[in-house]
Amino acid sequence: MTMNPDPLPVVLVLASGRGERFRASGGAVHKLQALLTGRAVIDRTLDAVRASGLPWHVEDAGHPGMGDSIAAAVRATADAPGWLVLPADLPLVQPVTLRTVAAALADACAAQPTFQGERGHPVGFGAASGPALMALAGEQGAAPVLKALRARGAVRELAVDDAGVVTDIDTLDDLARAEALWRARQPGG
Repeated sequence: MTMNPDPLPVVLVLASGRGERFRASGGAVHKLQALLTGRAVIDRTLDAVRASGLPWHVEDAGHPGMGDSIAAAVRATADAPGWLVLPADLPLVQPVTLRTVAAALADACAAQPTFQGERGHPVGFGAASGPALMALAGEQGAAPVLKALRARGAVRELAVDDAGVVTDIDTLDDLARAEALWRARQPGG
């Protein structure tokens, strides 16, 4: 984990999933180890996280569900002023998007990026959500916490020009689409 002297929210990179859908689609390796333009998916995700300048934590112990992973990651970074929950299979998320979500937590309980109306990741949570996040378990992830905050009008939606917030890798087809998006982003691509 890298640390920054300013009290910035921590990016929680969730890498505990089993990747069963990817293997079922014909993938020969775990989806996070699949190559996206010559580098592993998780390495592409971590490149963006590092480039954001935000502190980060990778949660890669074999937890039974996303809720368990989030709870463990928040417990491991309990002193953070907030968290950005980022599944490790979103290799195209842009560093500026991570910084935008982090900045939104300065005056919001939670923040979620949207791309062309579709909600994506990372979802940011302020420190007040820590106890609820640490209590999570199971497959739903932080959806119950986010739903409760949304019911109170405490979630700020952030329209971003970043398809990476909704481009996760669950199948070989997803990987092919991500590769096409990656190449289209490159100069001369």
